[in-house]
Amino acid sequence: MHATLQLMNEFDFPPIERRRVETLQVNLGYKCNQTCLHCHVNAGPTRTEMMEAQTIDSVLAFLQAADVNTLDLTGGAPELNAHFHRLVAAARALGVEVIDRCNLTILEEPGYEDLGDFLAGQRVQVVASLPCYLEDNVDRQRGNGVFQKSLRALHKLNGLGYGKRGSGLTLNLVYNPQGPSLPPPQEKLEREYRQHLGGRYGIEFNQLFTLANMPIQRFGSTLVSKGQFGSYMRLLKNSYREENLDAVMCRSMLSVDWQGYLYDCDFNQMLGLPLQLAGKPKLKLADIVVRDLEGNPIVVRDHCFGCTAGQGSSCGGALK
Repeated sequence: MHATLQLMNEFDFPPIERRRVETLQVNLGYKCNQTCLHCHVNAGPTRTEMMEAQTIDSVLAFLQAADVNTLDLTGGAPELNAHFHRLVAAARALGVEVIDRCNLTILEEPGYEDLGDFLAGQRVQVVASLPCYLEDNVDRQRGNGVFQKSLRALHKLNGLGYGKRGSGLTLNLVYNPQGPSLPPPQEKLEREYRQHLGGRYGIEFNQLFTLANMPIQRFGSTLVSKGQFGSYMRLLKNSYREENLDAVMCRSMLSVDWQGYLYDCDFNQMLGLPLQLAGKPKLKLADIVVRDLEGNPIVVRDHCFGCTAGQGSSCGGALK
């Protein structure tokens, strides 16, 4: 695995500051039932890092004390965490919206057959990774057979009401490019997804989010191995659009790793760049008062150009 942070020590991304924290994004662990080529977490079946009960409790205490609208759960496969159900149910009882960043195939894993029913019962928003609507492309990026497993999971979610008009159950899909290129226009690609998935497979969804691949962890290492890291970074920098700065997700999101440490975003978490507040290193949720983060400088490096290039990219898709 090639480290990429050392390749971004000379950076010229403009300084930005935080606004009010609206979303708490929590990485419940790096273990996953898949090993995807574009994964910026380097997640997989052999990873052992998982958030423990005490840290789950600190997340819930923070949600109860802070005025945070949304809990965004990610991984790995967040559902593999033994405390996933407890965390979701407790957050929903507090009136917090919950997002589950789901890889779809987890719904077919032994012991997770009732996961869809639980998510629907808690009215959790599902953001599901489906990096293409073509079988060969998905299997090449995510593993053999993943596309067909994903289709079965999508049909199950549709059967529960997800993606159906008027159901109130939100199902959004996520697209990632196959290689070192920027995503195509989100609206146009969403129409193509609807036409292909709906027309051929009868699948419904609410929105498509297009995300740029970040030059870190597994994807970044692949770029280095292929001699493409420098050219991809130049593409991101040359495609920078200043107007995207106002909408980048780190302005209103706080990232928490599996040990409870704080970062400005999930990408900084994977690079080991912790949130900085008054010079204090390696802060945890219990160490902060959320209002003190407003106006705080965000830790930036050149990977941040990935969020501002072209139409922009965030956990909620294109910015423009």
